[in-house]
Amino acid sequence: MKLLCVTGLALALLFTSAANADEPAANSGVTVAPNVLRIGMEITYPPFESYSGNDVVGADADIARALAKEMGLRVEFADTRFPNLILGLNAGHFDAVISAMFIKPERTAQANAIAYATTGGAILVPSGAATKPATLQDLCGMRVGVEQGNVWASTLAGVSDGYCKSNGKGAIAVSSFPSAPEAFQALMSNNVQAQLEVAPAAHALAAKSSGRVAVSSPNLINPVLLGIYTKKSNAALTASLNDALAKLKKSGEFGQILAKYSLLPPSQLP
Repeated sequence: MKLLCVTGLALALLFTSAANADEPAANSGVTVAPNVLRIGMEITYPPFESYSGNDVVGADADIARALAKEMGLRVEFADTRFPNLILGLNAGHFDAVISAMFIKPERTAQANAIAYATTGGAILVPSGAATKPATLQDLCGMRVGVEQGNVWASTLAGVSDGYCKSNGKGAIAVSSFPSAPEAFQALMSNNVQAQLEVAPAAHALAAKSSGRVAVSSPNLINPVLLGIYTKKSNAALTASLNDALAKLKKSGEFGQILAKYSLLPPSQLP
């Protein structure tokens, strides 16, 4: 019975291949589901990814759709908590992660990364705050909220130990929250004095605060590359994504998406 099933499947694949011989093949590499590019992201993070009704919108959603279209695939989004994205990728829950994720050694040790944009951090504070920190060093002695799973907690710990304490200033007290909106709520309710966030997201949060919160840092903090992450074992998909990205850049479509969301190309990392 098993032999017959396998034989039937092989014949079905053979006839399907023959029937589609004149159709352009999807340049997809190997995906979790046939003809689908499944993207892991935390869909609570405007302007990168968020819900508008039932639709997923934002920079990363636009990029994912453009890549899938170029590869001849349909895109699907898997809403996943940020700290679980690399774990979910390597467990085979989705094909790639596109979720405003910085390229860092601890991540590239676990997955491949394709650089697609440059951004950095920004500091949010209540508009009426007496202290308006412009740099990380200005956060000494303050309570700062960050999202779990990103690099900001370790970055702030390094500044606190390497600068604040050695210069006789108060330590930075870091509070981590499950999501950026939850960190923002802590800021709005004065449970923290500042929030460190990716710059486009910080500006989006400030714009929706009805003037209650402002970005106090005038320049990008610690500019860094954002990456599309794929499984190390899936070289075919990584190559297909790189090829699709190169074509989108050549056509100008990719540059238009970056400009729409105030992101810089990876080549403009300071």
